[in-house]
Order: sequence, then C-alpha cells, then structure tokens
Amino acid sequence: MNWGVFEGLLSGVNKYSTAFGRIWLSLVFIFRLLVYVVAAERVWSDDHKDFDCNTRQPGCRNVCFDHFFPVSHIRLWALQLILVTCPSLLVIMHVAYREAKAQRRRAVEGDNCRRVYLDPGKKRGGLWWTYLLSLVFKAAVDVIFLYIFYRFYRNYTLPHVVKCELMPCPNIVDCFISRPTEKNIFTLFMVVTACICIMLSLIEATYLIGKRCRECLGAQREQSREHRRDCALSPAESPETGGQVFQGVDYKPPTASIPASTPQDEEALP
Repeated sequence: MNWGVFEGLLSGVNKYSTAFGRIWLSLVFIFRLLVYVVAAERVWSDDHKDFDCNTRQPGCRNVCFDHFFPVSHIRLWALQLILVTCPSLLVIMHVAYREAKAQRRRAVEGDNCRRVYLDPGKKRGGLWWTYLLSLVFKAAVDVIFLYIFYRFYRNYTLPHVVKCELMPCPNIVDCFISRPTEKNIFTLFMVVTACICIMLSLIEATYLIGKRCRECLGAQREQSREHRRDCALSPAESPETGGQVFQGVDYKPPTASIPASTPQDEEALP
C-alpha cells in the first residue's frame, strides 16, 4: 500500500473538515483502520482452519462453518471501512472540481476576471450539501453494518461451542470456534468505535445545520435593521399638517403662486 498517497488523501480530508470531522477521522484511522490491519485481520485468519467438530464425516465441518459464519467479520469490516471513508473523498473531489473550474475561467478571461468562488474549500452552496450528505451517508453505513452484524451474530458475541445437525452430519455434533474470547473483545471494540463515529457524524451534521440557521437569522436581522434605518432617514408625510417630517419637526413646503392661464394660453395648448 502506498502510504504517501493515503497520507495525502487524509490531509485533504482533514483540511476541509470541521473539528468534529477531524475527531471522526482520527478515530477511524487510529482505532478502526490500524486495529483492523495490525490485529483483527490476524485474529480471524485461522477461523476456518481451526473450526473443529467432533466428527470425521466429510463435508460436515464445512457445512457447519458456513451456517454459523455466513460472512466473515473481517470481510464485513473491510467493506464497512471502504464505504465509510468514500464520502470524505467525494468532498475532496468536489473541492478539486471547484478549483479546476476557477482555473479554467482564469485561463480564458485572465487574472482580473470575476472570481467564481471566493474560497473553493469554504462549505457554501453545493459543497455544503455534499458535506452534509456525506455525514448522513457515513452514519447510515455504520448503522446498517451494525444491524447486519447483529443479525448474523446475535449480541455481537461468539459462543465457545455450537451444535450443528445439518446434512451430511450423521447426528448433532459439537463444533468449537477458535479463540472466541479474543474475537468477542475485538468485535465489541469495533462496535463501540462505530457507535462513537455515528454520534460524531450526527453531531457534526447538527452543528452545520445550526450554524447555517444562525447565519440565515443573522442576515434577516441585518436586513430588517437596515430597512428600519432607511425608513428613519427617509421623509414621511405628517398626517396632521399635511407637510413632511424631518427629524421630528413638521415641515410644510411653500406653495408657489401659479398665474392663471389666459384664453390665449389655453388656445395655445395642444
């Protein structure tokens, strides 16, 4: 694996994330990805080889193992980590698209052209929606995989002994799982870290929505304040005097005397 490329991707994700997003990224990288690569993958490497049953009937051990382990923990975790980290890469791709669009415009119109984005990495417009949807998608992926684990392995735990009576087993046979206690510890650890990641994603989504609502309310207050200021500075008709009010003082414009029109003038009008 090229760790230099991976480090560049992580630095890009960290650059465009909020504080909650940086915590989420550190949790995924340290407590999920590294634990998966360094320890969990080795623990489950011998799950089929060391699955022993007290019978020598050909095919019985394979059938029982497939029944109790329809999908390996380690493969489900690999798929989960891939799907969880993909939305963060979509945010980087969206920022790269903005930067390329601004660069193409500068190449066509010159350096003095109007800027398309004041800051391509600032979460505004479409990038804000992309970031928010990525958070929702990451939380949904973790929830779905937690449900899948719960359906396949009840209470996220593995028993020490399982009883199998499937064909071609001659009768009810006892099968023994390799290192069940150690596997249960790693399973619970991955489940807890996934729950924490779900909470962080939901908190970050709530923070983004709340921040946008505060900005919209602040803009509305500023507009209403400017409107009141304009109304206070503009003259208003005085209902009592029929004149105008300037800073609380009634003012009535002078009436100019209009000479009466003569018959000659009336004839001159079209």
